Amino acid sequence: MAEPDFRELEITIVGLGLIGGSFAKALRKLSPKKLWAVDIDKDVLELAESTGIIDKGYLDGEVPLRSSDLIVICVYPELTSKFMRENMDNFLPGAVITDTAGIKTKILNEVKTFLRDDLDFVGGHPLAGKEGSGFSNASADILQGANYLITPIETNKEENLVLVEEMVRAIGCKQPVRMDPAKHDEIIALTSQLPHVIATALINCSQSDDTGLFVGGSFKDATRVAQINVGLWSELLMENKDNTLIQIELFLENIGKIKQMLQEDDTVALEETLSRAGKVRARLSDS
Repeated sequence: MAEPDFRELEITIVGLGLIGGSFAKALRKLSPKKLWAVDIDKDVLELAESTGIIDKGYLDGEVPLRSSDLIVICVYPELTSKFMRENMDNFLPGAVITDTAGIKTKILNEVKTFLRDDLDFVGGHPLAGKEGSGFSNASADILQGANYLITPIETNKEENLVLVEEMVRAIGCKQPVRMDPAKHDEIIALTSQLPHVIATALINCSQSDDTGLFVGGSFKDATRVAQINVGLWSELLMENKDNTLIQIELFLENIGKIKQMLQEDDTVALEETLSRAGKVRARLSDS
């Protein structure tokens, strides 16, 4: 199978926020035939256009979608399904559509109910980001070396999965990993959603206005992701709440064990627990 030549493709980015803007900046380096963007913020579109990041921006999808071979949707999960449904008549026949949302099962199940037979929707999730949101914080650098998950379904064509994977590698991400959508949502509840819950809870533990005087690196590291995009993360947590609740229960069970060790002055068990956690964390650093 020949590798895709992105110089021959017209590409549309939907949503020029942190992730969409970062995609646009990274894809620009591939010199696509055309790079369009759709966003509700006219000022952002004008900025992206005037700085040469995109060729032209649009407030709706009707014009760019009619000629786009590849569409990358970078909006909230609920808006992903909504945008696709509302633009189903506008997509170019044979177009490949992918997304970047942090949950997959619900979106894929919804899209399957109305997707045209001549279109292919490939679920995707870049494990990339940083504090802050919006186009002003976008950077192609946040995609460099990032893990990337692809969630195929039975209707996906192999050549279209490969196209998305080639795009992922071309913009600097690691080799993408294919996985079942439901399994994705289970794992991401542990590795992404639970850390945001813990960081938020830890920050909210503070009962003093001068906590900052006593903050060191460990507190900053543990609470970094509490500086959160509230609208996005409340939706992600609610839409994947069953999996997230399971992980919260497991966390409470484990922190309860540590509490019991302290109450019982069980130094041996405490040291074993800390040591085991350190060894697991070291393996993560090597991966």
